[in-house]
Amino acid sequence: MKIYLVGGAVRDELLDIPVKDRDWVVVGSTEDAMLEQGFTRVDADFPVFLHPETGEEYALARRETKCGPGYKGFDIHAGPDVTLEQDLERRDLTVNAMAMDGDGTIVDPFHGRDDLDEGFLRHVSPAFVEDPVRLLRIARFAAKLGRWGFRVAHGTQGLMKKIALSDDLKALKPERLWQEMKRALAEDQPWQFFQVLHRCGTLGRLIPELLEAMGDPSGHGKNRQIPAIDALTRAAGATADPRVRFAVLFYHAAAAPEGDAVVQRLRAEREFSDPLAMLRALNNCYRMLPEGGAEAIFDLLIKGRALQQSERFWRFITACTAVWPDEADRLKVKLEAALHAAASVSAADLQAEGLQGRAFGSLLAQRRLEAVRATVT
Repeated sequence: MKIYLVGGAVRDELLDIPVKDRDWVVVGSTEDAMLEQGFTRVDADFPVFLHPETGEEYALARRETKCGPGYKGFDIHAGPDVTLEQDLERRDLTVNAMAMDGDGTIVDPFHGRDDLDEGFLRHVSPAFVEDPVRLLRIARFAAKLGRWGFRVAHGTQGLMKKIALSDDLKALKPERLWQEMKRALAEDQPWQFFQVLHRCGTLGRLIPELLEAMGDPSGHGKNRQIPAIDALTRAAGATADPRVRFAVLFYHAAAAPEGDAVVQRLRAEREFSDPLAMLRALNNCYRMLPEGGAEAIFDLLIKGRALQQSERFWRFITACTAVWPDEADRLKVKLEAALHAAASVSAADLQAEGLQGRAFGSLLAQRRLEAVRATVT
């Protein structure tokens, strides 16, 4: 039995990026042998086990043969006869197809180290086209490694376009798209995820709401402004919070009458949809800000629970300034002033007047609205 550190952990260590997760491959062993040593099998379809002490994933070296559509349409063969090189060959990108033994020696049969040095995201073998999830993964790696200048290799781009036209793309589940998108939104250059999908012709099939905003993927006029991507870039420069980044990217799509369907189809959790809903609500008072819009602003603050959750409010402010950069200072000053004005009306003062029940709530809301109106008009 030989054990190797593989995949992203090796890649990130070579790039001097903090390693978050370590995956291991075991060569020359069997399931029974793993179980006898205290490992626990965690996947019914793949020979992956959890270490009894560290909880890290150890997988038996395996070969895969395409037999059906989608991510799980493969016959798996794992056994002591499978070599390390055969296991690495089934991986998506050369930079993810390196291994490291216990002495720190790098095993690199597909020249991933060269592609790390040259900044290429390149497929390992023509089998790249067999798994549509690889489109999402390479787009996410572009978002993760874009700050080092990584780009998709020309030949790999051709294979991605082939996947984009295939029926296999239909097998991608919305939940998998969302999980990869969510992870990409937390990376250094999240806009790369969407641009890579757009250039290979996949964006329109997976996220059609963004297609019109992105324009011609051929590269002509590539320096023109794209509001959704420009907003995402501004948000990424202001915060690492993926919830804010999601809100500003999809603001224009969600502002349409069918905007609620966008969030539902993407399977976004409520913590992601909330700031987006607040941006849509702000659209009403944004148009009225020159004249005040006190009622709309107050309604927004209350529905957004800004008086109780200041962190949530500041996420919202960050999103506003990314969507409307020319109005950023005015928006921030006006909304902050409205928030402080509403908060200055104390519930304790009304309680001291002996009010209670429905009358108490009604008067508290009225006085806070008056405070907001006096501030923003």
